[in-house]
Amino acid sequence: MADYVSIEAARAAEGLRLVLTQGVPGPWSEAAKAILHVKGIPYLRVAQQGGGDNDGLIAWTGHANAPTAIYNDEPPRAGRNEILLLAERIAPEPALLPADPEERTIVFGLSHEIGGEDGWGWNRRHMLLAPMHATSDAPEALARTRDNLSSRYGFSREAAERAPERCAQILTGLSARLQRQSAAGSRYFVGAGLTAADIYWATFCALAQPLPDEVCAMNSFMRTGYTANDPTILAALDPILLEHRDFIYQQHLPLPLDF
Repeated sequence: MADYVSIEAARAAEGLRLVLTQGVPGPWSEAAKAILHVKGIPYLRVAQQGGGDNDGLIAWTGHANAPTAIYNDEPPRAGRNEILLLAERIAPEPALLPADPEERTIVFGLSHEIGGEDGWGWNRRHMLLAPMHATSDAPEALARTRDNLSSRYGFSREAAERAPERCAQILTGLSARLQRQSAAGSRYFVGAGLTAADIYWATFCALAQPLPDEVCAMNSFMRTGYTANDPTILAALDPILLEHRDFIYQQHLPLPLDF
């Protein structure tokens, strides 16, 4: 289990503090951690309770979600792009955004399809929430988590029904991109080296097929939920997507995961 500091200790500290969902390998949090690892940026971990009220965090940062980054006395950053850009400023090298404007645009576009609103992670979240709405006798704590997450992601029955097709569309686009890159001699989404897009897919691929238990010791309930079993998604899950995830972890990211 990773070491976390209290909110009080984090507020009194300087440098980078990163709010993470404790005990859960959430893709958004894992992506932020991976970016900081690649750049060698030290940080303190601050615990967020997934789906909880997190009143102390809100009082400090104005946000209940993870990840949220707080650097020195600068305003908290809770957006995926904002955290990436902060990391690029703190440690410009190795750069995870290309210098070439066109390639930079592609990285941002791919990253949004993976981790942004109406992207892969967003729609898989709808699919995870749908069974929780199908029961009327959920325990109070689970119902509170369900309702908090549903509000955050704009859950609706219609959104959940649409989600598999949207997920498949995104997977098809990602695999086509990797196939073109492979034909050009590259193992990466953009150019010839690691970018943020590679990190986002490696971490968000958990919502298709989590890493093995020996390197990602998540509980069986969560592993079952994360593992995609919808036939529309499975049909679009080209092996190159899983191969890319494994390559990025082997070459660039630490294992086992520590959350």
